[in-house]
Amino acid sequence: MDVDEAAPPRKRNKQRVLMLSSRGITHRMRHLMNDIETLLPHVKKAPPELADLNNCNNTLYFEARRHEDLYMWAAKTPNGPSIKMHVQNVHTMDELKMTGNCLKGSRGLLSFDKGFDETEWGRLTKEVFTHAKPFIDHILTFSLLDSKIWFHPREGPSAAERSASDHLVEIGPRFVLTPIRIFEGAFNGATVFSNPEFVSPASVRAAVRREKGDKYRNRKDAELEQSRRKETRKLGEDVLAVAKVFA
Repeated sequence: MDVDEAAPPRKRNKQRVLMLSSRGITHRMRHLMNDIETLLPHVKKAPPELADLNNCNNTLYFEARRHEDLYMWAAKTPNGPSIKMHVQNVHTMDELKMTGNCLKGSRGLLSFDKGFDETEWGRLTKEVFTHAKPFIDHILTFSLLDSKIWFHPREGPSAAERSASDHLVEIGPRFVLTPIRIFEGAFNGATVFSNPEFVSPASVRAAVRREKGDKYRNRKDAELEQSRRKETRKLGEDVLAVAKVFA
């Protein structure tokens, strides 16, 4: 081989993730973002319109509403597609205190449930997550159950551990994603998929308040009905009463 011959260019993974959040996030949401940041090797924090300037072709946007509801957008910038999901059952690393560990900034394997390949929106979601998290000493597991995406990162076993046992130690964090809509563009465009079974948390809370209000009204109506029955059951004054006879 000629020493003067130029070596072939090394292929580099140019997938970079821009992570940002809206105003009004709570400390729990912020800790979740920090946990996800430790699992991603190429993360930058900047406004979404600066994604091109930061050479980021993927974006994770955490949208907080009413200081209690959290939504996550996963988008391919600048042309899309993008997915909006509701984040539930959040457990951060500090809360779980798992024994699993991995090297910060290292790459990891992606493990997807076979159910992702059975639906069109599942295949599209898998494609977005594959490009959004291009990172090998840990495994990021995406399970599909009840039309929800369950996220569980686990520590990859070493060679000695792999020969002894196939058990994978969980690292954290844990959370559940409910797909709401998939858009053709990045944060906009035509709707490719819409989840007809999704009910917003605000609607659920409103229904609970209405149910409590109905119970209160029913209880008051029962009290009024009981008072009315007592009035109708009262007997008139007896003409042979002692007070009448010996008056």
